[in-house]
Amino acid sequence: MTNRPVGIDALSFYAPAYYLDLDVLAEARGVDPNKYRIGLGQERMAIAPPDEDVVTMGASAAQPLLDMTDPQRIEWVLFATETGVDQSKAAALFVHGLLDLPVRCRAVEMKEACYGGTAALRLAVEWARNHPRRQALVIASDIARYDLRSPGEPTQGAGAVAMLVGSDPRLVALDEEAGLYTEDVMDFWRPNYRNAALVDGQYSTRVYLSALEQAWRHYVEVSGRGWNEFSRFCYHLPFTRIAEKAQSRLARIAGVPAPGPEGIHRLVEETLRYNRLTGNTYAASLYEGLTSLLDHAEEDLGGRRIAFYSYGSGCAAEFFSGTVMPGYREHVRGKRHREMLESRTALAYQQYEDIMNLPFPTDGGDHVFAQYRTGPYRLAGLSQHKRIYETL
Repeated sequence: MTNRPVGIDALSFYAPAYYLDLDVLAEARGVDPNKYRIGLGQERMAIAPPDEDVVTMGASAAQPLLDMTDPQRIEWVLFATETGVDQSKAAALFVHGLLDLPVRCRAVEMKEACYGGTAALRLAVEWARNHPRRQALVIASDIARYDLRSPGEPTQGAGAVAMLVGSDPRLVALDEEAGLYTEDVMDFWRPNYRNAALVDGQYSTRVYLSALEQAWRHYVEVSGRGWNEFSRFCYHLPFTRIAEKAQSRLARIAGVPAPGPEGIHRLVEETLRYNRLTGNTYAASLYEGLTSLLDHAEEDLGGRRIAFYSYGSGCAAEFFSGTVMPGYREHVRGKRHREMLESRTALAYQQYEDIMNLPFPTDGGDHVFAQYRTGPYRLAGLSQHKRIYETL
């Protein structure tokens, strides 16, 4: 086992090229736009077109990372999603093929709601401690979808984050200690026979905050660290306002004075900027927040410790931490991420509804999908129950 730091060496974020402005949704639903903009803290939600899925998004997020490493070093592809495309074959294998990764590689898919990305990352980190010359590619990719006109509708979204994990990371070295909490609850779920998830929103928020308290207490117990150790806090973000609620709750649990609006803003605001524009990205959302932080932090965070809270409904939670590496700014992709988000196409309400109502073929026949704007990969169609992907 190596004593060298282990963590996130490179990070890339991808969102579909279409979005719905929540003011448009508010008008269609006959509600005050501030219910979404202020109540949820959301401005837009990314919409995946019919020829985009978690595989194409994950591959698009990961592709730029191959220019930052020798692909022969990649020995694991860990794909976290709750929007799987097959009950048996891992989405990681489709991505492995699209990226033309080495055949001497492991490729698996992981699931536990929005916690799956953290499970994949932590497993990759523990493996990398024993294999300092190898790397793991961790991908978290999801499409958050709820029924039209349901309470969860304005918290939809889509996106993917890819991370290279290994020794001597250029971005974030992760600490070994972590606080854990798991409980069997039904706050959010999606049966196999449904395309859209079901959620008890208020209950899920209560469980999220309760699990935060339990995971924090365990983290403090095993690490000996306290509130003042952290420069920033990254939270799982089903909607951005929950980070403010979580930060206030955590301060109370930690026994420190309430940070107030300005204090909360300083500790979490830079992590929220991408999520406001994409909506919930499920397993990717915590790491979309980290990407946003590293891309937007006004002060140099090199040498500073940051906190992470990962929550997956159902539920599994983890509180952990890491130190931002000196010189990290030379390796972030903030300009490209911002250009990607700024170049997206706004959908009219009817276009959004048409996409949501478009049925996915299940008859096993041959189907060719219309081409929309995507990244370098798209789902071209189906043939004999097989998904056909293509590189553009």
